[in-house]
Amino acid sequence: MEQAENILFTAAMAGYFLAIILNFVFIGLKKERAAKIAAWAQGAGLVLHTAALVIRGIAAGRVPMTNQYEFATCFAWALCLVSLVFIRKYRFSVLGVFAVPVVFLIMGYAAMQNREVRPLMAALQSNWLVFHVTTAILAYGSFGVSCVLGTIFLIRNRMKENGFLDQHIPASDKLDIIEYRSVCLGLLFLTITIITGAFWAQKCWGSYWSWDPKETWSLVTWIIYALYLHLRIMRGWKGKAAAIFAVVGFICVIFTYLGVNTFLPGLHSYA
Repeated sequence: MEQAENILFTAAMAGYFLAIILNFVFIGLKKERAAKIAAWAQGAGLVLHTAALVIRGIAAGRVPMTNQYEFATCFAWALCLVSLVFIRKYRFSVLGVFAVPVVFLIMGYAAMQNREVRPLMAALQSNWLVFHVTTAILAYGSFGVSCVLGTIFLIRNRMKENGFLDQHIPASDKLDIIEYRSVCLGLLFLTITIITGAFWAQKCWGSYWSWDPKETWSLVTWIIYALYLHLRIMRGWKGKAAAIFAVVGFICVIFTYLGVNTFLPGLHSYA
């Protein structure tokens, strides 16, 4: 099982790397067919990635979402899935140019972590695990896509007129709306994550909220994105300001995931 998982994991990374190369061919050489093949390569990588996660789950006898390696590879999986959905839905090939390298980097980080399958500690032996961690992964993936979209928006505003790129990057107002929808999706999942986490905490530790560093920074992240929506709806913040907010919000997401585990150990140090 372990060998099969490693082979599928490596094959998934190869699929993502091929997608990166093809996307650069698309942008650099203006080959539209390369973008279509890149999307298929990304999709193939996602299928292989999914198979690797399924095999690990079968081998472990549980959902593979309980340590740094597993969460990182699931994070990459969610980012790949959400970006692929947006690429197909909005016919937005350039999104893959920016999103797939981020997926590949997260996979690279996962590859450096300990892959050993260990029994679940008592705190994780709960039915809440699937709901809580799955929604967290989907929230992070959605916020990752919103960050990529915000970055594209900021770059687009600085670009000189380019017929090829103008043809493949949506107009600023449409790009802004796509970013907004991605943030809304992420905030929905993050809200569910915090709620399910509170119920799980009450069952495990007898308290809905203990101001653990991970809990605190998850709340900080939620407030940042809630403020994004408030300022957008009530104050009309769009365009550049919203794009900067999306990028800053994702930096907070990364700190919640990596920084807290590294610098602020607490009840979630195993995650």
